[in-house]
Amino acid sequence: MESGYQLPISIYDALERIIDNTYLLPAIQRKFVWKSEQIETLFDSIMRDYPINSFMFWKIEDDMIKNGYKFYEFLKNYREFFNDENPYISTKGFKDFYAVIDGQQRLTSLYIGLKGTYAYRLPRRWLRDTEENIPTRELYIDVSKAIPEEKRDERKMVYNFKFLTEDEVKKDSERSDSIWFRVNDLYLFGENSIKLQRYIISQPWGENDFAVDTILKLHKKVFVEKLITFYLETKQEIDAVLDIFIRTNRGGEPLSYSNLLMSFITANWQKDTRSEFRKLIDQIFEIGRPGFMVDSDFILKTCLVLFCKDIKFRLKNFDSESVGAIEDNWPRITKSIIEVFKLAEKWGFNNSIVRAKNAFIPIIYYIYYNQLENRINNPLLCREEKEEMRRWFCISLLKRVFGGQSDSVLVGIRKVLNKNLRSGRFPFAEIKYAFKDNPSKNLSFDEEFIDGLLSLHKDDSSSYTVMALIYSHMPFGDRIYHLDHLHPAAFFRSIKKDDKMSEDNYNFFKDSENWDTLPNLQLLNDRVNEHKNDMSLEEWILVDKVDLDYQLIPKDVSLDVKDFKEFITKRKAMLKERLMAIVQ
Repeated sequence: MESGYQLPISIYDALERIIDNTYLLPAIQRKFVWKSEQIETLFDSIMRDYPINSFMFWKIEDDMIKNGYKFYEFLKNYREFFNDENPYISTKGFKDFYAVIDGQQRLTSLYIGLKGTYAYRLPRRWLRDTEENIPTRELYIDVSKAIPEEKRDERKMVYNFKFLTEDEVKKDSERSDSIWFRVNDLYLFGENSIKLQRYIISQPWGENDFAVDTILKLHKKVFVEKLITFYLETKQEIDAVLDIFIRTNRGGEPLSYSNLLMSFITANWQKDTRSEFRKLIDQIFEIGRPGFMVDSDFILKTCLVLFCKDIKFRLKNFDSESVGAIEDNWPRITKSIIEVFKLAEKWGFNNSIVRAKNAFIPIIYYIYYNQLENRINNPLLCREEKEEMRRWFCISLLKRVFGGQSDSVLVGIRKVLNKNLRSGRFPFAEIKYAFKDNPSKNLSFDEEFIDGLLSLHKDDSSSYTVMALIYSHMPFGDRIYHLDHLHPAAFFRSIKKDDKMSEDNYNFFKDSENWDTLPNLQLLNDRVNEHKNDMSLEEWILVDKVDLDYQLIPKDVSLDVKDFKEFITKRKAMLKERLMAIVQ
């Protein structure tokens, strides 16, 4: 059989080949990334006779390819974060099969819509693997009527396909005239359209012409019409197919070079790379509250910084020597990465606070090349190094030095680290000096920038980072620290206009810019914070005999809340002075 376009097949035929592993995915393919709305739109397009574009398959017959490269099964039941990886399948001694070069997202979507499930996290819920947080959904279609034109969203769908739970279907059916047909149920009847027609007639809605026509049309689209047109590549040359893959994947979902790098690691490692990466990602997710979330790109970027001169996601940068270094040192690499995230957790950071994960990479590099991965989290060791790491980490986050393209920053920091690896200290001062003339990446704080930081509200993601800098004298790592109001928020939220105070004071007290920003915040360890609760500042200091210097509370001002104006002015000046001294 020569390369070229082949006779088209039905969606049913394609899905059967997924089921019996005649269709597999090469390691160069990215993960499944389509959202539920994209799958719904795909099915609407099929029902409206729109083309779904051609596919490209690569026929694998060569034992060298079967034995030397890794392939994966299709994902059949998607579950956000917890089941979003394709299962590995050994193809050594396997039958001849087809690797999907172009069309994975569409084929996976067709399978999930017709035979599988799709579970995604509900809004404002923790990322926990429970039905309450991530309910399992199946694809349904409302066959009562088409979507009226005036109710169509930006997708302009005519057929109302929707991923729903059984409970959502039940509740919607009770309060509306919708008729929800589960798309999976088409497979109860298989290719037998007569059996399906008998089922439709037996239903209470069997005389609804739209329902009858819609279900029969959907059945025809899946089982009868030859909608899957495809180009078949028969060459048994991996380089040629890789070139085709890059060319064909420029459209649709953006092709990440990290996916290609992953394929080279996968092809050359003895281990299953994806499962190793997934294991590391899961271990990192267990650290922090909420847990830190990283992806394969972060791990690959870390590896490139550790072992490659050029750290861009380019194929030429990931040669056999680099791949070999990663495989040989993988246990130490993973240990160094995990220990850095544990260190950040001890500093009080979590995934909500740290948006720029690349800020971890210089610390990982320092720990790896100084062989500190088994020592760094010992509270008795590396104290000065950890303090400089923490200071660098906080300041780099606040200055957003890893925003945008950060490769040049990582390379520049690596140069400084290499010059100071044997100094016995993390070279924060040298890093700062190296970037002093960079207008967007320097680590200096001017007075205007500090004023901006001190105006941050308690729930701002950067507030903890600022206070972690200001409270540098605290023994981070011994306890969990919380941001807490000095004068309790409950007081300011509860005051009323008829309370005995002047109009000026009332307006000042009610303005959250005055009481919910950093000058009225402090860091407390979890035990002390739980005890303080909503106790007034004055009472708390008396009852707990609080060290004012330690908690950075001004001494020359009344702590009675009625004198809050004067207090907050002096506290702000104190914090500003301290912060300026720390970042110099």
